[in-house]
Amino acid sequence: MTTLKTFLITGANSGIGKDTARQLALLPNTKKIYLACRNAQKARQAQRDLEKQTKSHKFEIISVDTTQPATVKKAVHELPEAIDAVVLNAGGIGGKTPEKLTPEGVTTITASNLLGHVILVDSLIRAGKLKKTVLFASSEAARGIQQTGMKRPELSSGSAEEFTRIYDGRFFENKFDAMQVYGYIKLAGTLWMSAMARKHPEFTFLSISPGGTRGTEGMNDLPPIQRFVFKYIGMPLIMPLLGLSHSLEKGAQRFVNALNNPDLRSGKFYASKKNVLTGALVDQGALFPELEDQDLQNHAYQAIQNFAQAS
Repeated sequence: MTTLKTFLITGANSGIGKDTARQLALLPNTKKIYLACRNAQKARQAQRDLEKQTKSHKFEIISVDTTQPATVKKAVHELPEAIDAVVLNAGGIGGKTPEKLTPEGVTTITASNLLGHVILVDSLIRAGKLKKTVLFASSEAARGIQQTGMKRPELSSGSAEEFTRIYDGRFFENKFDAMQVYGYIKLAGTLWMSAMARKHPEFTFLSISPGGTRGTEGMNDLPPIQRFVFKYIGMPLIMPLLGLSHSLEKGAQRFVNALNNPDLRSGKFYASKKNVLTGALVDQGALFPELEDQDLQNHAYQAIQNFAQAS
């Protein structure tokens, strides 16, 4: 077991982020959990819920909107202490306008899932406020999920320019399907994490998929019919029978267990075995060798850093 005591979790007011906070608070070593949320009212309600559920007062709210770099930098500046670990959980399919460009020049889905987290990690490191571990909430969508219709992301050149076009949406031309784009952004984020592991060997960088998790809010912005089928038929009724979904608690438990597992290797992506979204975590590099391609990792890193440095 590791001795992590202080955590910051983005998107911690609901879903996997909130339950990760709950589970971490129940560990005896945990001293403080910063709930990094963009909605103050929801954050306060989450804090009350968590305190009641855990019978503890280990939670503190910090205002962060990963689509707005200024809030990320302000949060790091105001963070009163260095944290042992940060959980990069915020994201989803980018709200009702995932294709909309932010002032930084990336799509909203890129900003919420990746760019804001890149700026957060870089800011924590520069400020000397990160001690040990970065956990990125990746997804099996990064390798494609055939059973759910999410195609495997396909790259042409894998160049930094191609990743730039993914981040700003030009790669998808007039076929911007948020569910498919989500897979590309999670793949890029996973590659960025692997590059970071090589550039910063003093920290541990883990990409972990929570699997097919029921009860999350990440798909609430799907079109009404698609959302209804996904939330009320697919996830609770059909997908469990196929090994494609598990409980919210189990999804969050993947994060908690990973944070406390010293055997996991920095820079690796751990997710489910092929053809399922539940069960044991395995190193995805053994299944998908392109994840180990350092050129791809460097290009994903370089392209997102260009946006981060201009923010």
